[in-house]
Amino acid sequence: MEIVENATLVVVDVQQGFEEVEYWGRRNNPEAHRNIAALIDVWQAGGRPVVFVRHASTRSDSPLRVGHTGNAFKEYVEERRGKGAGPELFLTKSVNSAFYGTPDLDAWLRESGVRQIVVAGIQTNMCAETTARMGGNLGYEVFFALDATYTFDQVGPWGWTLRAEELSRATAVTLHGGGFASVVRTGELVAAATE
Repeated sequence: MEIVENATLVVVDVQQGFEEVEYWGRRNNPEAHRNIAALIDVWQAGGRPVVFVRHASTRSDSPLRVGHTGNAFKEYVEERRGKGAGPELFLTKSVNSAFYGTPDLDAWLRESGVRQIVVAGIQTNMCAETTARMGGNLGYEVFFALDATYTFDQVGPWGWTLRAEELSRATAVTLHGGGFASVVRTGELVAAATE
């Protein structure tokens, strides 16, 4: 794997509201935060661009709604913002894809000549996956850091329930099998970015 000099890390929705267990339920991957922090640190130390995405839910009961404490970034992300040697973008969105946020992510990446992105964050099968899919559709080379994401058990139609681990595997298979992204681990990205 080759990580180019201006490969951009897109950190999706790493917000305090995801700690509200009574709202979200059971989650997977307890190592996700350590892995997200490691990616941010390596990207910032190498002078590569980092995009911090925040979800501003329009739902009045959402822990991610504007004005609620859960809308803020988790502390380890907030303390890293503005600390990198490379370019940084902060954008807000109210839908699943970071490409439909403000400011315009696609325009910012293209103006900077970026063709390669790495996606990490919350939730694996929601905003992280949607951002990766759209990035692939827009022609970016996308790396999806599966172990730097997590999600929650979810109930679907007809009472079908999938555990968070199953949803994560489904995301990995869909992104890989559909040609949207290369699904990788944090360690691989760190090694490639520090070569």
